[in-house]
Amino acid sequence: MKLLLATAALLCIFIKPGLCADRPNVLFVLCDDLRPDALGCYGSLHVKTPNIDALAENGVRFENAFCTTSLCSPSRASILTGLYAHRHGVRDNFSELPARLSHWPMQLQANGYATAYIGKWHMGENNDEPRPGFDWFVTHKGQGKYFDNEWNVHGSGSKVIPGYYTTVATDLALDWLKKQNTTKPWSLCIGQKAPHSFYTPEEKYAHTFDSVKVSYPASAFQLDGKPDWIKQRLNTWHGIYGPLFDWRKTFPNSNPEAVKDFENMVHGYWGTVLSVDDSLGRLVDYLKQSGQFDNTLVIFMGDNGLLEGEHGMVDKRTAHEPSIRIPLIAKLPGRKEGKVVTKQVLTIDIAASTLDICQVPQISGSQGSSWKQIATTGDGPWRDSWFYEYNYEKQFPYTPNVRAIRTDTWKFIRYPHGDGSPDKHLAELYNLQSDPKELHNLVNDPKFKDVRIRLEKQLDALLASEELTIESDKMPIDEGIKTELPDQKIR
Repeated sequence: MKLLLATAALLCIFIKPGLCADRPNVLFVLCDDLRPDALGCYGSLHVKTPNIDALAENGVRFENAFCTTSLCSPSRASILTGLYAHRHGVRDNFSELPARLSHWPMQLQANGYATAYIGKWHMGENNDEPRPGFDWFVTHKGQGKYFDNEWNVHGSGSKVIPGYYTTVATDLALDWLKKQNTTKPWSLCIGQKAPHSFYTPEEKYAHTFDSVKVSYPASAFQLDGKPDWIKQRLNTWHGIYGPLFDWRKTFPNSNPEAVKDFENMVHGYWGTVLSVDDSLGRLVDYLKQSGQFDNTLVIFMGDNGLLEGEHGMVDKRTAHEPSIRIPLIAKLPGRKEGKVVTKQVLTIDIAASTLDICQVPQISGSQGSSWKQIATTGDGPWRDSWFYEYNYEKQFPYTPNVRAIRTDTWKFIRYPHGDGSPDKHLAELYNLQSDPKELHNLVNDPKFKDVRIRLEKQLDALLASEELTIESDKMPIDEGIKTELPDQKIR
C-alpha cells in the first residue's frame, strides 16, 4: 500500500497538475456593479449579508480591491485574462472577448478541470452561444431580466426559465455541481445580474428598506474646484437629477423632494443584494453537505464599483473611489483565515491568483500578480501604484477619456482629449489618506505642485511601460457631455 501511495504521489508531480484529484475546486461568483459598502462585512449599516460575511470570516477580505476599467465588459475580460483593456481589446459593453486569448478557466480545463460558466457573460451583446474554455455554458443575450429571463442552456437555444434571475442561476449552478465526478476537480463560474440596474428585488425583499431614509451624499453638492464636466453630468442619464434608471419618471429634477426617487433606487439596489447573499448561502451549504467545501477555492467579487450620488453621479466609468472599488473575498482551500488584506489588488490579479492556488501554469503574458502569498503569510513585495484607463463612449457620452494613477496615498486623474492635443478638462489630485471621499481637488494648489509633477511622471512611466504614448494610446475623440438618453436596447 505504501508503495502504491508513493507511486501515485510521483505521478501527480509529473502529469498535468489538474489531473490529480486533490487539486482544489473553484467556485467563482461574480456580481455586477456591486459596491463594497453594500455588504455587511464591508461596513453596511442596513444590508444584512450573513452568508457573504461568513465567507469573509473564514477567508480573506481584501480591503483595497479595484478594477482597472470601471465598465462591465472590459472588467470581466480583465478578470478572466489577467490583461488590461488596451491589451485584451474589450473597450466597451458590446465587444466579444477575442477567441485567441487564453483565460484562467481555459487553463484549468486544459489541465484536467471540468469547467462551467452559468449566468451573465456580457461580452458580445447579442451572442448567447457557448464560449471556448467551458464544458458547460449557460447564458443569455444582453443584460438579462430579473424575472423570467431567456436562457440558452449550452447552445440549446433561448428559452424562458420562469423565476427570479438570482434564484434560477443558482438552481442551474447546483444542477451542474451535483453531476460532477468528485474524483475530478471542477471550476464553476457564476455571473449574477444583481445588483445591476434596473434594480428589481424579488417580492420578499421589495419593501425591506422602506423605513430607511437615504439622502444624496454630501459630495454631490461639493463640486467647487472640480472639472466642469462633472457638473454638466448632473442632469444626464448618469447624474443624480436624471432618470435614475427609470426610478424617476419626470426629469431632470433638482427639487429637494425628488431625493425620494434616489432613495427608492438605492432601496431597490440593496434588495437585489439580499438575494445574492441567499444564493451564496445555498452554494456553500451544498459544498459543506457534499464534503467539498474545505477543498474548494471560493472567490466572491464584483466586476466594478458604482457611484451612488457621490460627486453628483450615478453609474460608474470614472476613476473616483466608489467607481473603481470592488468587493473581493476569497476562501482558500484547506485554510481558515479571517484575515483582512490592505494592499491594493486588481481585477487583473484574479487569473494569476486562481491558477497559482490551483497549481496550474500561468497564462503567458498575464499582467496581474498572484495574491496567494500576501493572503496567507502577508510576505513579499507588492505594488504601491497602478494606472486606470477608460475610453469615451459615443453610446454613453457622459464620461470623458480617463487616464489615472492611484498610489497608496495619492490619486491623479487626467482627461485626454483623444487626438494628442492638450487636455480640455481640469485634472484632479487627491490625498486619499486625508481626503478619502475626494472632496478637495488639489491639482492647482501651489503647495502640491511637486506632488502633481511627480504623479504625472509616474503615470506617464506606467503608460509608457505598456507602450501607451501620446501617439500609440488610441482613444476616441472626447465629444463632450451630452444630454440625450442612451438607446433603449443598451440601457
